[in-house]
Amino acid sequence: MKFIPREVLKSQMQASTDKRTTISFYKYFNITDLQAFKDWLMQGFADLKVLGRTYVAYEGINAQISVPSESVKDLHTFLQQNDNLKNIPFKIAVEDDGKSFYKLTIKIRDKVVADGLEDASFDTQNVGNHLSAAEFNKAIDEGAIVIDMRNHYETEVGLFDSALTIDGDTFREVLPAALKMVENKKGEKILLYCTGGIRCEKASAYFKHKGFNDVNQLHGGIIDYKHQCEKEGLEIKFKGKNFVFDERLGEKITSDVISQCHQCDQPCDQHTNCANDDCHLLFIQCQTCKEKFNNCCTKKCHEITSLPIEKQRELRRTGKDKQDCLAVYKSRLRPKLNELKV
Repeated sequence: MKFIPREVLKSQMQASTDKRTTISFYKYFNITDLQAFKDWLMQGFADLKVLGRTYVAYEGINAQISVPSESVKDLHTFLQQNDNLKNIPFKIAVEDDGKSFYKLTIKIRDKVVADGLEDASFDTQNVGNHLSAAEFNKAIDEGAIVIDMRNHYETEVGLFDSALTIDGDTFREVLPAALKMVENKKGEKILLYCTGGIRCEKASAYFKHKGFNDVNQLHGGIIDYKHQCEKEGLEIKFKGKNFVFDERLGEKITSDVISQCHQCDQPCDQHTNCANDDCHLLFIQCQTCKEKFNNCCTKKCHEITSLPIEKQRELRRTGKDKQDCLAVYKSRLRPKLNELKV
């Protein structure tokens, strides 16, 4: 297959006028022959012009993709060929311009979500109760404990008002921290939520394994919650933006802006990946700062991206830019706000 640079693929995606629909779906089930399953998916997805990112593991599948809108039913029909994927629910993006992905990748992983758990040590099928949007709202009103199972950069731009949030960069950090936060409340009603539901499937089973008696999770995650609320005329208790792991980096659930630009402190909820290829820090940046610093997180990164490409590559090879670049941070996803003030 001919290699096409990322920049070219992204440019082609932005220029395309084809209407596409962004979809996510997941399912935990046993896959015995991962390579054969991957090959089957790849052929079917390619035939349907699917773009996006899919992970497969012995424990199941986790997919975030886009498909030509006229082929959504065909995609569902294709997946029906596998008995384990019959009637698998699709979560349709809340805000969607069809520009969410620019290439197709399917990867074999140890797990569909890196959770750091030893699955053999507990019953992963003994999950919490799945609550509809109406049931979730009612439980919140009745005083249940709400826990956001997402990473800190996700909760920073949107969350349920009453939710407990965890200052973690990954799900494997968030899960144990969430348990510790409520370790003395095992007899109370627990509500878990995440983007599309997959993290809560594993988390709810682990909470039950750890002795929590009344564990519940938001069915379909934040994505389906918004659709259910709109369809049923319910109050939307989630405020702000739902972070998504594709080119959009977020979709509005409500018009509330609950975060600030990391560079100037103005209200903002738009994430940016620093344009310096040796940094790619994920941070919040308003349009003014984006234009001023050309999608960069610091003056130093801006200076680096202004250099000729060959000079940038030389810096990356030698590592000479790292001492002044955010790439030296332990986590590329946690900006040191005092150093971002410009």
